[in-house]
Amino acid sequence: MGREEKSIEQLIMEEGIVFPNEIVLFNDEVNTFDHVIDTLIEVCEHTRLQAEQCALIVHHNGKCTVKTGEYNELEPKCGSLLNAGLSAEIV
Repeated sequence: MGREEKSIEQLIMEEGIVFPNEIVLFNDEVNTFDHVIDTLIEVCEHTRLQAEQCALIVHHNGKCTVKTGEYNELEPKCGSLLNAGLSAEIV
């Protein structure tokens, strides 16, 4: 079987590809846009534009992935978001 005939699952297993975890931010009726934006800039190292876009997505869709990576890298960031009063979880 040639490489082009292998399934995605076989390629993933062979190449050791790891899908990262995500921090998902959820909408709430408490925090202001400015607080969410400032927190995303500080904690997730977003640019202002990225943070504004995430805040709008959360507002309109109820949630948004704000950071991806390995679990051990995301855990302290998610903790900081929670400490800032935002609603977030790692998935």
